[in-house]
Amino acid sequence: MRNILLFVAICLLALVACNSKGKKENNAIEFENVNQSVAKSFSDLKTLDTFKIELTGRKPEEMVLNFTIKNAGGKEIYNTKIKGTELLGNTDPNVDLSKEKDQIIFLKTIADDFFSDDNFLEPAVMPEDKADKYTPDKALYEELKKSGLNGFKYRLGKENNIYIAWSEKDQKVKIYYNCC
Repeated sequence: MRNILLFVAICLLALVACNSKGKKENNAIEFENVNQSVAKSFSDLKTLDTFKIELTGRKPEEMVLNFTIKNAGGKEIYNTKIKGTELLGNTDPNVDLSKEKDQIIFLKTIADDFFSDDNFLEPAVMPEDKADKYTPDKALYEELKKSGLNGFKYRLGKENNIYIAWSEKDQKVKIYYNCC
């Protein structure tokens, strides 16, 4: 009888140990760096530029979203690095990001949605659009109305969208709108 109780106790301990280990693994943060690219017309309506993002780092305070655009010839025409802490700090205060796991999921979601179709603006500015207080470069805005070039927008936080487009005049990517 004593051997049977000892056997049952060992089995129960083994079962509890296995379940604890399983739970720990299920709660572990599974994260792989995000590395995506897409080809879209941007600096020239007749060719495709390559948009690329990489989200690297293992902890939110180490994470960086690197966004680049290369023209059809392979020349880098835009590059920005956005710290994970910057994206977390500018988010909706009603979103609970107190846990590291939730912060990582949030940052990965931003990266996964970065190239959604809604962010590619074709054209960047419609001919009937009017510049407003959120237009930092009115000359570029008017240039884009005439050129018909496409734009791209990305979010830096809850109320901060950056709209970029290629300036044929200045031969570089510039911000043409910065708003909510």
